[in-house]
Amino acid sequence: MGATGSFVGKAWRGAAKAALIVALAGGALAADAPSTRVPLPGVGAPAEGKCVEDTAFMRRNHMRLLVHQRDRTVHEGIRTEKHSLANCVTCHASRETGRVTGSKDAVCEGCHRYAAVKLDCFECHADRPSATASAATPTSGAPK
Repeated sequence: MGATGSFVGKAWRGAAKAALIVALAGGALAADAPSTRVPLPGVGAPAEGKCVEDTAFMRRNHMRLLVHQRDRTVHEGIRTEKHSLANCVTCHASRETGRVTGSKDAVCEGCHRYAAVKLDCFECHADRPSATASAATPTSGAPK
């Protein structure tokens, strides 16, 4: 047992030292690396400068606001601009394309791709601001 025990002890200490070196080197490399391999989506600033709610709140609650707005509009007939989808599209449409979909850099499509959430709003709604209607006025006719 003396020779075998000594070999096992040396091997264990060597493995422990190697693990410590790898952990320390890995920690140094990890400090320089981004926290995720998946790039965060960029959200274009609203055209008017400030969103209707702060960024952290909107990231977490935008769908709740849109559903609430939809219910008020469809079920109660109340139309307001503050949390309307049309208002969001008007403010957040890309300056290059004029749309909130159509590329991985578009505000709605980029975030929904990042979160792996189906984006089906624009199957019925326009993904670009209406040139003839204000954000609060519903469009008559086919979307897009």
